[in-house]
Parts: sequence; structure tokens; C-alpha cells
Amino acid sequence: MTSIDFYFNAEDRLQVACRLAGKALAQGKRVLIYAPDADTAQRIDRMLWTWPATGFVPHCSMHDPIAGQTPVLIGDEPAAAARCDVLLNLAAGTPPAFERFERLLEVVALEGPEREEARSRYRYYRDRGYRIADHDLAGSARRE
Repeated sequence: MTSIDFYFNAEDRLQVACRLAGKALAQGKRVLIYAPDADTAQRIDRMLWTWPATGFVPHCSMHDPIAGQTPVLIGDEPAAAARCDVLLNLAAGTPPAFERFERLLEVVALEGPEREEARSRYRYYRDRGYRIADHDLAGSARRE
């Protein structure tokens, strides 16, 4: 069964998404960043080219000819993402076919209207028996 991680209180959702994608890559996992909104997809693509400042997260669109050899993909069709282990959701709703991934990562902003959408997704997963791990980013920032 897919394990689900919610990262709450993100000051910058896309920066947290970059960090999580880099961490999964370091663990040898292939990642699909689910970004059905074209603007979000473009923004995360730009950020991955420069994050971290001294490194690079190899990535491309899931429809790119080199997608099969690229560890981090950006796309809008989770069911079509072959051989990806981790699904990182940047959409407002529950991603389709999330259950075919080992892990699902949800990043929730510190404030704003998308928090209620995240609560709805949390209840959806919980009510279906998925194990959910909570990570309070505001709490970890205070400890660092």
C-alpha cells in the first residue's frame, strides 16, 4: 500500500518540493512531480535548474524523449509515468493513480486557500486506510 507523507506549513511549496525531489533522488528513487497546472509545471522546472544553488536535480517533462533515463519527471499523467517510485503532488486535488506509487508526497502551504484542499485530501487518504506520516515544517525550522 502506498505510504503518504504530508509536509505541513511550507513557506514556499515549490522550494520544499525541490528539496524533497532531491532527497528522493539521493535515495535512488525515481520521482514524478504531478503538476497539471502549466504555470506550476514551468515554475518547478525553473527552480529545479537552480536548486540547490551548488547542485542540480536532473529532470525533464514526462513527455520528453529522454524521460526514460531521467530520474525526476514533471507531468500531468501519473498513470503514464513508468517506473517512478515517488509521486510528489503539486495539484489541488487527489492525483489520479497515486496508489501505483510506493510513496505519495503532499506539500501544504503555511497559509492560504489550498490548506483546506489539503485537509480534504488528508481525510480522503485516511478514510481509505492509508498510513499517513505528518511532518511539520514550521516545527523543524524552529529546531534548526
